[in-house]
Amino acid sequence: MQEQKIKDILATFEPITLEEMDSVKLMDRTDTKFVFSFDQLPGILEAIRPYYRALEISGTRVSKYETLYYDTDDFNLYQRHHCGKMNRYKIRSRKYVESDLHFFEVKYKNNKGRTIKNRIKTKEIERELTEKTRRMLADNTNIPPDSLKAKLWVNYSRITLVNKQSAERLTIDIGLHYITEHKRSDHQNLVIAEVKQDKASSSSPVISVLREKRIKEGSMSKYCFGVITLFDEVKKNNFKLKIRHINKITYAA
Repeated sequence: MQEQKIKDILATFEPITLEEMDSVKLMDRTDTKFVFSFDQLPGILEAIRPYYRALEISGTRVSKYETLYYDTDDFNLYQRHHCGKMNRYKIRSRKYVESDLHFFEVKYKNNKGRTIKNRIKTKEIERELTEKTRRMLADNTNIPPDSLKAKLWVNYSRITLVNKQSAERLTIDIGLHYITEHKRSDHQNLVIAEVKQDKASSSSPVISVLREKRIKEGSMSKYCFGVITLFDEVKKNNFKLKIRHINKITYAA
């Protein structure tokens, strides 16, 4: 029932196409994250409807994403995040299901708090890096390609909203689930919202609504949460408070 309610509300938003969204790609940006329960989403969407357009692809406004993340054997990329280090990377292959597009992506968080993303088209999600993606990795990072292994599937559905007045995108991820060769973990009650802007701004309509609803800024990356959830051997002490908060939301349904 709730999922249908979400779709009904989204149907009342003004639409935007992928081509129209080109002007707000925001490949170099600031990100502000929030996590909250699925039950809160309908009210939030209703409140922000006048200010945003909804991305529509192949007749749908809730798009499926399939993403394979890479890391070293000892989870070095995860560990840098856990230690709070800047100048860190996430490396992934992603499929946009409705549009049947595949990309290999390098996401870089610099020491000024900005997120810079580079990507190239691929034929499919790559379980083993090809010459093309190895070259792209070498051009954009100092990570030896041979050190990376496919580690974790992070799959979910995404709602993408675009601010009518400013260079801002809002992504809302639902139906999150993680998969490894031997394990799976589902988090149906969890919503991860990310406000993506050219410059951090308190004037964002959605940030104002979330603050009114006493939903505090803060989250951990979907990848890091997945690693913590499915890999017992990694360090997680620095994430304990965030894990507790996310688990409280996840298991409150």
